[in-house]
Amino acid sequence: MSEQTEQTKPGVVIVGAGMAGVQTAVALREQGWTGPVTLLGAEPHQPYDRPPLSKAVLLGKAEDSAFDVDFEGLGITLRLGTEVTGLRAADHEVDTEAGPVPYEVLVLATGATPLTLPGAGGVPGVHLLRTLDDAARLRPVLAAAPAAVVVGAGWIGAEFATAAREAGCAVTVVEAADQVLAGALPAEVAAPMARWYEAAGATLITGARVAGVEEGRVLLADGRELPAGAVVVGIGARPATDWLDGSGVERGPDGSVTADAHLRTSLPGVYAVGDCSSFPSARYGTRLLVHHWDNALQGPRAVAANIVAGDAVQAYDPVPYFWSEQFGRFVQYAGHHGGADTLLWRGAPDGDGWSVCWLREGVLVAVLAVGRPRDLAQGRRLIEAGTPVDPAKVADPAVPLKSAAA
Repeated sequence: MSEQTEQTKPGVVIVGAGMAGVQTAVALREQGWTGPVTLLGAEPHQPYDRPPLSKAVLLGKAEDSAFDVDFEGLGITLRLGTEVTGLRAADHEVDTEAGPVPYEVLVLATGATPLTLPGAGGVPGVHLLRTLDDAARLRPVLAAAPAAVVVGAGWIGAEFATAAREAGCAVTVVEAADQVLAGALPAEVAAPMARWYEAAGATLITGARVAGVEEGRVLLADGRELPAGAVVVGIGARPATDWLDGSGVERGPDGSVTADAHLRTSLPGVYAVGDCSSFPSARYGTRLLVHHWDNALQGPRAVAANIVAGDAVQAYDPVPYFWSEQFGRFVQYAGHHGGADTLLWRGAPDGDGWSVCWLREGVLVAVLAVGRPRDLAQGRRLIEAGTPVDPAKVADPAVPLKSAAA
């Protein structure tokens, strides 16, 4: 550690000042790194948390969601408004518009970029909801309560539709797939969630492709036209890694940096964490790309431990977790249901609270809980332990999941 504590060295440079980047910087200090730590953020704002953007910030209940971190007190150098444009590993430098930044150890934490709707660029009234500036632009629009069209019935689409209905907007949600949350949940699980839209006063149109967007209206491929004082696009996101072209950092077909089990990239001294990277899960036997808050919170601890030790001392193999607040319901999910061979319901999906559990070879691998946080907490512990369970007990909502072990 003697060389690492010399302030003349460039120390750790973290590219990305979102949750993953900030938590990596904080974790380094908590775990004893005394060398320089520099955090590069593309946005000019003080680093902030993203989940409140589609809730409190969007509805004007909070001005921002800045992290409560004393960067100066922790000796973390913030360089905000700094767009990173390239990586030259041979020189141990990243390129920025303001010039090169040298590093001793580099952490990639650039997050993800929302997908845009083809042909909608530059059309007035079309919005994304990913950044603080996005929320600031949308807030007065919602306050005016226009007819809003949301393109995409995924997690962000549902959360925005919830906020828009709370603001008094008429809302139509258009989804190209035949179900909500396509790609995230099986059709039978997503079906009861689709009914929440109508109950909240929102119109849901599935199996409908957007042919074009013009100021004030959305054109569907079947000829329908939807009036739209505002259009919000929520059709997914892709790892923000284009700036790594030509760097030698290996990436997968989805654009994610293919980190190893210790979150190291294909380049020595370069790590990747959060939405921009995927990691191999021994627990699930596959590579996971997790675009959720908890991954950006937990991964940095492993990265920091490995940097401080100067060795691969901590593997990263979490039980993925996320939550969503939509239409008056608290939805939580833990695990990964790909490869599951059994699906069990706990409670009726038309009730106030219900859960779905997925098993693989008699072991719980994932749980979705709607208004049943205890199921989620107990199920997550069973997943972490890899404990075989009794399917009959799992399917009985009166039996606590913690008592469902076989």
